[in-house]
Amino acid sequence: MLFYDGACGLCHLSVRSLLVADRAGALRFAPLGGPTFREQVAEPDRAALPDSLLLKTADGRLLARSAAVLESLRLLGGFGKVLAGIARVVPTPVADRLYAGVARVRSRLFPPPAGACPHVPRELQGRFLP
Repeated sequence: MLFYDGACGLCHLSVRSLLVADRAGALRFAPLGGPTFREQVAEPDRAALPDSLLLKTADGRLLARSAAVLESLRLLGGFGKVLAGIARVVPTPVADRLYAGVARVRSRLFPPPAGACPHVPRELQGRFLP
């Protein structure tokens, strides 16, 4: 389950890109702060989380920042898995600093979306939870 900022244009672009690339349907999506997020992430854990994309793995781990992005790519298989493997050579602190740098300017580069869920074809809407 990938949790994303529903008010972030870059997050919407990322979700749409992942959705297109995820032909096997490995990822599901829900906005941060929505009911699915509140149900799946306990309050004490939510309070300690960074402002980031979050990925809840099948084994219940919660990944943030670059780890969430790389694991999401890995789950895509194919080229996404190759790209994630190559990117993993970058040390996590460096990758997280790059992530933070992009996050700082995201609102200036990507306009906020009209709604919490990206507009997707009807047949893919079941992959989005509130």
